[in-house]
Amino acid sequence: MTTILLCFFSLLLLLLSPVAISQKCNPQDKKALLQIKKELNNPKSLSSWNPRKNCCDWIFIHCDGTTSRVIWLAIQFDSGVPDPEFSGPISSSVGNLTYLERLEFNQLPKITGQIPATISKLKNLKYLTISGTNVAGPTPSFLGQLKNLELLDLHSNKLTGSIPSSLSQLTNLKQLFLHDNKLSGPIPASLGQLNLERIVLSKNRLVGDASVLFGSNKRTDYIDLSRNLFSFDFSKIDVPKSSFLLDINHNNIYGKIPVAWTKVKELRMFNVSYNLLCGQIPQGGNLQTDFDVFNYYHNKCLCGSPLPKCK
Repeated sequence: MTTILLCFFSLLLLLLSPVAISQKCNPQDKKALLQIKKELNNPKSLSSWNPRKNCCDWIFIHCDGTTSRVIWLAIQFDSGVPDPEFSGPISSSVGNLTYLERLEFNQLPKITGQIPATISKLKNLKYLTISGTNVAGPTPSFLGQLKNLELLDLHSNKLTGSIPSSLSQLTNLKQLFLHDNKLSGPIPASLGQLNLERIVLSKNRLVGDASVLFGSNKRTDYIDLSRNLFSFDFSKIDVPKSSFLLDINHNNIYGKIPVAWTKVKELRMFNVSYNLLCGQIPQGGNLQTDFDVFNYYHNKCLCGSPLPKCK
């Protein structure tokens, strides 16, 4: 009898252990994932999403080891050919994965529709990537409700309209990628309040003053504004002091290149071509040694090495 009791309690402890608990799949999470799969046309790549199996073992899914709640949903095909069977909208059921910290739909060109409003329910979300899709419509203002967001990547979609000022409420945001869309209009001045590490807005139809994105006391080390319609006085920007990558080619930016760029400790990219800049390129730093004529040409009246001498 004692042996039987010991076996019973051993089995009970095993079933209640963290390992055993972690093997369970939350019913709400499973239901939401199966609905997402259904609305994506039940692609073969999600064949492991079997309702009879533990959803924490499914592909593209990662669960918390303690709570067994789904914290990552990352469907991406970075290193291969996108799966053509992924088609349809991003299901509104994604908002029921309330423990999500990371959500990614990447390189899925047949995904359509708009960014579902239910994403605003994901208060734990730190990383949101919807890129390389045919998602259209506006950049939603409700994204400003995701206060824990550190990365927002919506590049290479079909987004239109302006950048919502609500994004300035994302005080934890470190990286913002909105490039290769159809965004238009001026950027909100309030974006200058953010202390971003990287911001990429290239290949849109944005206009006006983007100088608020620069700052000598910011942690920003990469700004790409290329291939837009921005127009502001480059000579008046607040030049950073630390390492930096800058690309502003193909805009309507005017003024002179500030001498302060020669003082940047490690300038790793500097492309100001196809603008309206004038005056002599400052001598010093690595403005001449690391960058050639192609980084400066097609400006209004820019001159000096590596361009021809000023007259």
